[in-house]
Amino acid sequence: MELRVLRYFLAVAREETISGAAEAMHVTQPTLSRQMMELEEELGKTLFVRGKRKIFLTEEGMFLRKRAREIVALVEKTEAEFSAPEECLSGDVHIGGGETDAMRLIARAAHKLQRAHPRVAFHIFSGNAEDVMERIDRGLVDFGIFIEPVDLSKYDFVRLPMKDIWGLLMRKNCPLAAREAIQPNDLLGLPLLVSRQALVKNEISGWMGDRHSQLHIVATYNLLYNASLMVEEGMGYALCLDKIVRTPDEGPLCFRPLKPKIEVGLSVAWKKYQVFSKAAESFLEYLKREI
Repeated sequence: MELRVLRYFLAVAREETISGAAEAMHVTQPTLSRQMMELEEELGKTLFVRGKRKIFLTEEGMFLRKRAREIVALVEKTEAEFSAPEECLSGDVHIGGGETDAMRLIARAAHKLQRAHPRVAFHIFSGNAEDVMERIDRGLVDFGIFIEPVDLSKYDFVRLPMKDIWGLLMRKNCPLAAREAIQPNDLLGLPLLVSRQALVKNEISGWMGDRHSQLHIVATYNLLYNASLMVEEGMGYALCLDKIVRTPDEGPLCFRPLKPKIEVGLSVAWKKYQVFSKAAESFLEYLKREI
């Protein structure tokens, strides 16, 4: 597979027509059609279902789209690192992470580096631990911010000097909003929105004890913002970390910590034996100064 052909394939997947993709990529329609047929022959798979007006991806096509995006992104990242001028610090730093207030520390380090070296750019990817680990392993991000519990044994990492607190996000007109803290029995019978990460579920299970099986889970979430909208619309209560969703006095939502308290640590990790770009290496130095 040539990189050029993968870019053609992504254009067809995006435009959903050969004519639209050909125009976007500045090639003729017959050339593009032939390239896609040869790609299917090379892989031995049908990548497209050709309808009357649109082209749809098969299951194999959707898999290739995911991989092609990663390949093209990695190539572009590598090209940018090599093309950065040597006379001044420049380049891109890619950071992935879950939602956490600790991102403020990351932002401070990034801002200080960028003030000193304006040609350094930052690219942020938000996702859960599994998503971020996959992107680190594939070289698509330089650093990942992880919320415990998480297994970082295959990475190098530094711990951040802060902790996040688990609690319950709810509407202010809920009876539990009058409580200072939420105890395990308070959750019984409530419609709950919980993180889909397995290790997080295990931690909540340990906190609940033998009552965990009695929880009424109505939804799971990956990132909290959309879940908070469901809470706001009255769908239920979200088990989550503090300070991710703003809860101003004039807003409809409030957060109450769990009791006994569950505090979780945070770490910044990167691939072992990683050879950083100059920009990424400098960011790590600035981050360590903040820590």
